[in-house]
Order: sequence, then structure tokens, then C-alpha cells
Amino acid sequence: MPWNQPGGDNNQDPWGGGNRNRQGPPDLEQILKKLTGKLGGVGKGGGAGRAGSAGLLGLLVLGLILWVASGFYIVNEGERALVLRFGKFQSTADPGPHWHLPAPIEKVEIVDIDQVRSYSHRATMLTEDENIVDIELAAQYRIKDPVQFTFKVRDPEQTLRQAVESALREAVGKKKMDFVLNEGRPQIAAKTKELTQNMLDAYESGLIVTTVNLQQSQPPEQVQDAFNDAIKAREDNVRFVNEAEAYANGIVPQARGEAARITEQAAAYREQVIARSEGDAARFESLRTAYDKAPDVTRKRMYLETVESVLTQTSKVVVDASKNSSLMYLPLDKMISSKAAADAEEPDVGFQPGGFHIDSRPVAPSRSGVRPPRSTVRESR
Repeated sequence: MPWNQPGGDNNQDPWGGGNRNRQGPPDLEQILKKLTGKLGGVGKGGGAGRAGSAGLLGLLVLGLILWVASGFYIVNEGERALVLRFGKFQSTADPGPHWHLPAPIEKVEIVDIDQVRSYSHRATMLTEDENIVDIELAAQYRIKDPVQFTFKVRDPEQTLRQAVESALREAVGKKKMDFVLNEGRPQIAAKTKELTQNMLDAYESGLIVTTVNLQQSQPPEQVQDAFNDAIKAREDNVRFVNEAEAYANGIVPQARGEAARITEQAAAYREQVIARSEGDAARFESLRTAYDKAPDVTRKRMYLETVESVLTQTSKVVVDASKNSSLMYLPLDKMISSKAAADAEEPDVGFQPGGFHIDSRPVAPSRSGVRPPRSTVRESR
């Protein structure tokens, strides 16, 4: 019957504790003594004692195997394992399976060196020209040296945050406000990254900054409207300059083309005048030769030709009245219209020797088809 069965003998305590109705817990010392005595009795008890010893040895061997197996570990790609022996760094394990002395002798700390961490910072800073700007910056970093990251600095990420803020203030404090707000943002981000990395290397933090982006740079909210007006005026100035340059780029080639055209026209006119002058000179020489041979005939011919060319340009008609002739019909309207057309053409009249103004071109009949005959023109000396 179990010792604690209801109705049974409650004094049958397996630990030899006597009456359980007494107050207080059992004596721990007595319990340990009885357990020690029983284990000793098992060892002296023949076959039963040997069986108990073999079972205890098996348990010890199994425990030893499990303890040794607990030292196996696997390092994934992109990670590094730091092996510590009694808390002191011993070695670094690369990706793959490894084994270390099980706890409490050695332990392993896994560090992910490929994970990209990010940090954002926003602050109000003073520029070189004593203006205030609001800066928002985002930085990305990862672990470069797991040993330095774990043991050299107490809080590497807090160190990085302080280094970024310090580097950003230095980069902004050496530049003017317009440079920070406009074209200088990439340069400030690059300078901040360089200064931050130098400080992290000096502290042996084991971190490397991969990217730094200046996400926002603007004046304080209190002066935002005035600053927007200034930016708009600056943009209008740039637009006007671009428009002026575009107009200049369009008008200058046109002016150059016009100048080239005028130069070509002047050269053509020059060649024309020279050719015409040479032709008039050659014509005069031929006329002088004819005049030397027959002065009277040449003089009369020149006179008649000159009068004919003059009268073809006028609306007057000269009729020989010495002869009694019947009434003739003259198309005066056509002759007048022919005179107006001839005036519009403005023939070139050159100076000829002898006081005559003659046309260098051959005389053509009038458009009306009426031309005064040579016999009707009187020579007046």
C-alpha cells in the first residue's frame, strides 16, 4: 500500500521522516545522508550494484556526447562568428560549419556584416554667413570589422550618430546659405561622409558608411515665404538670361547672313559697274575711230540716235509740217501709256562724248508699236 494512500499508515514515509503530521519541512541533511547510504549499498550489492553502475556510466557518457555536440555551430553567408574563451576573444570564424569548446568554456557570438543599417538625422544649423538652415540627412552603414564593432567601442551605433551630426555641422558651417540650399547639396553630403568615416576609423568602431544623402535643406519655417520669393526672383533672372541668349543666338546669325548678302551684292554691283564702264570705253573708242574716218556722217548719226532715244521717252510727237498731208491718226492714249511704262523702267543713261546723253542699250520700239520715223525728226543746231 502506498505510504500516502488514504486510510493507510501515514507514518510510512519513504524518506524516513517519521510522522508527517508534525509541523515544518523534512530535514534536508537527513535526506542527503540516506540517499548517499542507498547509493553505497547499490555498489556493494552484487549484480544489482553492477547494473546500477553501468547505467550511471551510460548516463555520464551520453551527457558527455551531448555536451561535446553542443559545440558545433554553422555560420551563414554574410556573417562572422566571434569565439570567446572564458569571455576573452580567441578567433573569428568564416561562413561554414565549425566547432568550439562547449559552454561554459567557450561561447560564440554571431555578427551580421552584410546587413545595411540606416540612420536619419534632422537639425537646425548655422552657415558660414550666419544664416540658419534646416537639414535632414539619411546615412546608411554596415559592419566592416566585427571584432572592433564588438569589443572596441561600447556603443558603436551611438558613436556613429554623434559622428554624423558632428561632421554635418562642420560641413554646413563652412559654406554659405545659398550654396547649402542649391548647388552644394551633393558636395556637403560627400564631405559629411568623408568626415564621418575618418572619425569612425579613429575610434575603431568597426563601421563603414556606405551612403549619405542630404534629403532636405531649407530655411526655417518663419522665413519660408520670403525665401520662396527670393528663389522665384532668381529663377526669373535665369529665365530672362536664357531668353536673351536665345534671342542673341537667333539674331546674330541672321545679321551675319544679311551682312554677307550685302557684301555679295556690293561685289556684284562693283563688277557690273566695272564691266559697264569697260564696255562704254570700248564703245567710245570704236565711235571715235568711226568719227575720225567720217566726222560729218558720224556726228549726224549720233545726233539722230540721241534725239530718237529722247523722243521715245516723251509723249510729244514731232511732225514735219512742211509737207501738206492729209489728217493723220495718232494713238495718243497708247503713246502716253508707253511713256509711263518707259518712265517706270528708268533706263540707264550714260554720258557720251560730244555732249550727248545716250542709252548704252539698243533702243527698242515703244509698246504701242508707233515710232517716229527718222525722216520726221528735224535736226536743230
